[in-house]
Amino acid sequence: MSVAMRDFFADRAVLADAGLDNFAALWNLSLEAVDEPNVDRGGWSSVCRLELPGGAYYLKRQVNHLTRSFYRPLGEPTFAREFRNSMRCKERGIPAVETIFYGERRGQNKEGVREWRAILLTRALDASEGWQSLEDWMSDWEELPEALRHDILASCGGLARALHGAGLISNCFYPRHVFICAKPDGFAARLIDLEKMRGICFPDRDRIKDMEQFVRHAPVLSEAEIRFLLGIYLETSPEDAKTTSLREKLHTRRRKKERWL
Repeated sequence: MSVAMRDFFADRAVLADAGLDNFAALWNLSLEAVDEPNVDRGGWSSVCRLELPGGAYYLKRQVNHLTRSFYRPLGEPTFAREFRNSMRCKERGIPAVETIFYGERRGQNKEGVREWRAILLTRALDASEGWQSLEDWMSDWEELPEALRHDILASCGGLARALHGAGLISNCFYPRHVFICAKPDGFAARLIDLEKMRGICFPDRDRIKDMEQFVRHAPVLSEAEIRFLLGIYLETSPEDAKTTSLREKLHTRRRKKERWL
């Protein structure tokens, strides 16, 4: 396989200690997939968990699993978009999953079939370190003290404000894609699954889309909690006119979506 681009390393020393500081070594690792491989888009993509002395990681590998866009009409690996968005988050100070390695190879396999391979290695947000998806937190939501629920929602509202303030939207802002961890000074929140992230084109519409997605996929939230979340996001109070206006816009978008379904 030929080199398609320069490989990216965020922490080469950890990989080097394990003899994994190159594309081939990571590609040839035999690991059990954490779920069924994705076989759409004309290729395949899989995710495995990798345990190293430096911590836990997710090793994502794919072949001919391409996405197309206006800027890349001939396609590129879906991991390439996720990698770029990871770098954008890092540059703009948005808490998100950390990329440790990214690389691509293009060429022919042993059977002479053309392949476009990609590897994305990210640091795991592990339960052993206190991280848990918001979706998991919400499985026992009503059992949590109100103050704890407010702290969690405050971290989510702050994350959304930072993301949108940096000129980006998640485009996939679901509770399962937000990870929460308790810290001495409150809760920290981070984004995962960055493939669909993009720049904001229409500020009001795009921000409403993200927030409506989040609220719609968090049915355990009471109306008071939704308004609290929006107040944090807007840096206003739950009763403020700006909060009320945004809440009404979320209602309007949801009603339109329900009519489309």
